Amino acid sequence: MDYTTLIEVDALRPLLGQPGVVILDARFTLDDEQWGKRAYADGHIPGALQADTADHLAGPIIPGVTGRRPFPAPEDFARQLGAWGIDETTQVIAYDADGGLMSASRVWLMLRWMGHDRVAVLDGGWQAWLASGGPVETDVRVPTGTTFTPMLRPELLADVDEVDAVRRLSPVRVFDSRSAEGYHGGGVYHDPVRGHIAGAGLADRAHTVTSDKHLRSPEELRQHYESLIGDQDPSEVIFYCGSGITAAQNVLAMTVAGLPGSRMYVGSWSEWINDPAREVEL
Repeated sequence: MDYTTLIEVDALRPLLGQPGVVILDARFTLDDEQWGKRAYADGHIPGALQADTADHLAGPIIPGVTGRRPFPAPEDFARQLGAWGIDETTQVIAYDADGGLMSASRVWLMLRWMGHDRVAVLDGGWQAWLASGGPVETDVRVPTGTTFTPMLRPELLADVDEVDAVRRLSPVRVFDSRSAEGYHGGGVYHDPVRGHIAGAGLADRAHTVTSDKHLRSPEELRQHYESLIGDQDPSEVIFYCGSGITAAQNVLAMTVAGLPGSRMYVGSWSEWINDPAREVEL
């Protein structure tokens, strides 16, 4: 048992209730931040623990400095992982209601940032589980706590200064993970400034999944990303989004495509616009 990117519904079923497996329900929506809590209470995969983006997967916002969803301090997140019963040997599985597009991929990236590779996103998410006839429960189980010892990998992330340094290089190295509409300043915005980081390309994270929210095949994903990044090393590629959630889907999909090493700018657009001197485009 060693899942490090994706896990299918049929592979998850026999793992329910097994020791050494922790399932995290990461359902979340930006439009109603309490929805995930209600959805979890209404029913979840048996044994799943709620991993709420606002409560568990983000640290304190520093007005005028951070974006809307900064990572928590490593020691704080390590305590949360331990409270969930996760240690260095645990197989972690995360799911959401968006095929990984919302917070499940962020869970995946955060665990890897903490030095933990045995973490996977449920392919197809909550909808795939229901469509398969998977069992659902409303019980909230209390995990047995443990100690998680982080082995931090800061190299998986890019900060604002690096983004600013490489955003206009050719070929394009910085990519916006939002839709084309959002990239050009249209649609619903959760930030006061519209547009994208000047010089950034577009890598709409929705292009990584099929209509039923399963991740596309490795071959399709590889073709997609090679059309964007050419032959440059994936480690030179940086993805961002609005607040540092959905860009993680591109990092995961690049890995599934056999192009590991891309990074996420966690501060994303909501941090970039804190300084009016940072260039933006529509």
